[in-house]
Amino acid sequence: MPDRRTQLLDAALAVVADKGMKGLTHRAVDAAAELAEGTTSNYYRSRATLVDAVLDRLLELDAGLLREQVAAGPPRNVEELAGQLAATVVALARQYGGMSRARMAFSLDRPEAVTAGHQLLVGNLELALTAMGVADAAARARDVADYGDGLLLHLLTVRRDEQPDVAAVAATIRRLLGP
Repeated sequence: MPDRRTQLLDAALAVVADKGMKGLTHRAVDAAAELAEGTTSNYYRSRATLVDAVLDRLLELDAGLLREQVAAGPPRNVEELAGQLAATVVALARQYGGMSRARMAFSLDRPEAVTAGHQLLVGNLELALTAMGVADAAARARDVADYGDGLLLHLLTVRRDEQPDVAAVAATIRRLLGP
């Protein structure tokens, strides 16, 4: 069982995923966590403190997902990279859809809060592409990140009832990285 703070922050992420930033209130978190009214405000006195703590929790969860991905080892070629990226985007839409919706809500409300993570992703992707000898690695890294972000948004919204084809996503990424 997670500690009380983790329980509250995970409930807050669920509230943001479901109701957006406007729905994030101490009372809504208490209800989502199935705790007595006032519990959240005992831990996080202001909404700003709560939001900052939820953002920290989101970064912690993202780091955990990254560790899982890195455990598979670095991709050796564009084919492997495309497969890993495609599987990640689909997992973010399906298994981690709530967390992804919350991240998107935060990115609209507080874009500065997600900028560093995005830059880290693009920078690491650029390094991997450079190591693989992909021409114009910086531009291609941005293109792939933009495609992944757009696809994720669509899988969470207008295409939410579709079962995405990981192989087709990987093929698109390979085309973006091709000569």
